[in-house]
Amino acid sequence: MAKTKQNNNKDDKLTLLVEPRLVFGKKLNRLRKEGKTPANIYGPDFKSTAVSVEYKDLLKIYKVARETSVVYLMLKSDQIPVLIKNIQKHPVSDQILHVDFRKIDLAQKVQTEVPIKIIGQSAAVTQKGGVLLTLTEILLVEALPTDIPKNIEVDIASLTEIGQEIKVSQLKTSAKFEIKTLSDKVVVSVVEHKEESVTPETAPTVTPEVITAKPEEGEVPAEGAPAEGVKSSPSKTAGGKSTAKTPDAKSSSQGKPAQPAKPAAGKK
Repeated sequence: MAKTKQNNNKDDKLTLLVEPRLVFGKKLNRLRKEGKTPANIYGPDFKSTAVSVEYKDLLKIYKVARETSVVYLMLKSDQIPVLIKNIQKHPVSDQILHVDFRKIDLAQKVQTEVPIKIIGQSAAVTQKGGVLLTLTEILLVEALPTDIPKNIEVDIASLTEIGQEIKVSQLKTSAKFEIKTLSDKVVVSVVEHKEESVTPETAPTVTPEVITAKPEEGEVPAEGAPAEGVKSSPSKTAGGKSTAKTPDAKSSSQGKPAQPAKPAAGKK
């Protein structure tokens, strides 16, 4: 059985001053330049209210409360208990652009997400070369607002062999809260370390370049050899007729005796 430890909220009362907001849409950029963050308060039996909060004050509270501690919003003469929800951040600067506050009833249980925190050392990792995989980082918890744990610590000392795992059903809870995440969901496991096989790159096949020796300057190519860059072709006479014999002419010339020369005119 995996050992777990629940860290409950023991902080002093967290308060945050907010004021009604009358600007919306594109005008919110001007509000942010003034050092304020647009926000919204919502909840059952509560009319949705647009507010703004000093950015530096919001950061201080969020670092402590996160989404698991009750924050009391000071709106005019009202004190509203809420949980921080739906933080929207800039993708590059990580600046908080907008935040929702969920109004709660301190006497009614709520469901919220609580992060896990891994503690201890696994012998399967430190001694047997295994790799620890965290498969579930957030657990759904139901509790009274003031009993929500800030995190649930999971002690991995029980993982002594490669292949072992800790499921949600193995986590211990307290009488103050209940884990609603599926019981058969794996939280952490130890797997065998596998080195990635690297396939060597095959060098491309290079066709060797055939270099024909050039004749020295002034040297005449051997008889019958074509000049550089010129294909061999039958020679032609000045009249444009080819002097090369056709296969028929060649075959007819072979095997026949030469005709005797005729005597000159006037001679017998």
